[in-house]
Amino acid sequence: MPAPKNTFKAALAANQPQIGCWMSFGSPLAAELMSTTGFDWLVIDGEHAPNDLLSITDQLRAMNGSASHPVLRVPIYEDWILKQVLDAGAQTVLVPMIDTAEEAAAVVRACRYAPAGVRGMGGAGSRVTGFGAISDYVSNANEEICVLVQAESRAALANLEEILAVDGVDGVFIGPADLSADMGFPGNSDEPAVQAAIAEAIQTITKAGKAAGILTFSQEAAKRYLDLGATFVAVGMDTLLLAKTARALSAEVKALT
Repeated sequence: MPAPKNTFKAALAANQPQIGCWMSFGSPLAAELMSTTGFDWLVIDGEHAPNDLLSITDQLRAMNGSASHPVLRVPIYEDWILKQVLDAGAQTVLVPMIDTAEEAAAVVRACRYAPAGVRGMGGAGSRVTGFGAISDYVSNANEEICVLVQAESRAALANLEEILAVDGVDGVFIGPADLSADMGFPGNSDEPAVQAAIAEAIQTITKAGKAAGILTFSQEAAKRYLDLGATFVAVGMDTLLLAKTARALSAEVKALT
């Protein structure tokens, strides 16, 4: 039995828009809840959320069998981190702060078995193989891993065409918050210069035949990015959704007293 089909990777390759949401609770119960809400993909955030390998594994387990595909964002590019989350069962990884083609190529190598890469061969007893039940996992595992890298700086945008030329990079995610800060507008990703850079980047990514992704909390912006050709667009964050709804409800009921 080979590695299972990565339906999210296939959807990106077919240019089918995928609408997603961020998950920042670090909770398998929250992940299970979110996986019932209809999003095509959900980010398990290992960069800014309170996650470790065990909480990541629990969330992957909680989402197992749902229609929402887990996208695992690691905290930083390191071979050992990618090795661990892949063995835990992640099929799609999102790697932050990639500024050069050399860095992107290193990410791809870390996600592939030899001779195409340097991923360790210890998955036979891990969750990714069903603890040995998927006996032929390595035969097609390289093809079913989806590698997404984040472009979040002026340097990344300057090197974008070279990053896109790296074989094995399936998509590039534009990080609007860090990009706006690097451009001199911290906390203001709506600055026209930032939005112009994002629009140009999305068009460059799609022209190269790769998938473009981004996070926004505005439905209007989401529509604009989709119209520009972005394929995987996240439109919210679980913690903020709860906070916003709870604050509104509290204020509405208190107004009645």
